[in-house]
Amino acid sequence: MSSPILKVEGLSVHYETAHGPAQAVNNVSLELHEGEFLAIVGESGCGKSTLLFAIAQLLTYPASMVAGSVIFNGVDLAKLSPEELRQHRWRDLSVVMQSAMNALNPTLSIGAQLADVCKAHTDWDDERIAQRSAEVLAMVSIDVAHLKSYPFQLSGGMRQRAMIAMALLLEPKLIIMDEPTSALDVVAQRSLMSQVQRLRKELGFAVLFVTHDMSVVSHFSDRLAVMYAGEVVEIGSTREVFDTPEHPYSHGLLEAFPSLLGAKKELLGIPGNPPNLVNPTSGCLFADRCNLVEDACRSSRPELLASPTGRSVRCVVVNRTTS
Repeated sequence: MSSPILKVEGLSVHYETAHGPAQAVNNVSLELHEGEFLAIVGESGCGKSTLLFAIAQLLTYPASMVAGSVIFNGVDLAKLSPEELRQHRWRDLSVVMQSAMNALNPTLSIGAQLADVCKAHTDWDDERIAQRSAEVLAMVSIDVAHLKSYPFQLSGGMRQRAMIAMALLLEPKLIIMDEPTSALDVVAQRSLMSQVQRLRKELGFAVLFVTHDMSVVSHFSDRLAVMYAGEVVEIGSTREVFDTPEHPYSHGLLEAFPSLLGAKKELLGIPGNPPNLVNPTSGCLFADRCNLVEDACRSSRPELLASPTGRSVRCVVVNRTTS
């Protein structure tokens, strides 16, 4: 396999609170290759969106990246100045936010917002900008007439597709998506993700995708990273993680996800609550909710280790069993 287009190493993010820093993301490392679709899943508050914002260098106070590197195309984004980052955004990497209604400017037409991106990062004339704007709208199946439309005149699905069109304007190598389907019905979700998948195969860009919707990633992602309490606890092929989850949290997450196939079964939740990330335990963060917990789990924080199955798992019991 070729060298990764994105390599995140030891990334940690803290939020300043009245009681001290909260470890929202702790020592996360992952790789993403050209044209690959990597999904990140986990319950609300596990650090998924914070991780994406750290990778894109979009964190604002009270959040701050306290450790690690984000190597994109051989450049550590964490070491760049705001002006240097501006040169990479949109052109090399772009971000599709969770709420398109909030991300799009309600006072400007879709065409004007597309033109703003082009004028900020290219020397194209008005004719070239209009041509490219029409091209990207066509890519996401939006009629060119909507270049004159304002965000409030579009449906939720169309607004999300307009955001994807904007992200594709300058043909970036990486598109970061933060729960773009969360506000859409299942029909609109399927339509949007099918568009993304088709464009990814046609244009070859990589996708880093955050969601809590397991059904979306099961159909569209190549690899899957499961996060819990700011840490990646399992990462591997999406199909393998779904079929045979190894980490107890991954297993619990999938037990709470209904299937349309097979016999009916009762959905099971994960008992207990997430840990306090201001004063986290020195042991496994999932120990208090885990049905496999042992004394060794509470004594030290487990590492994310590769297993013979080709996956990486953060669990003392699993890694001992599979080694």
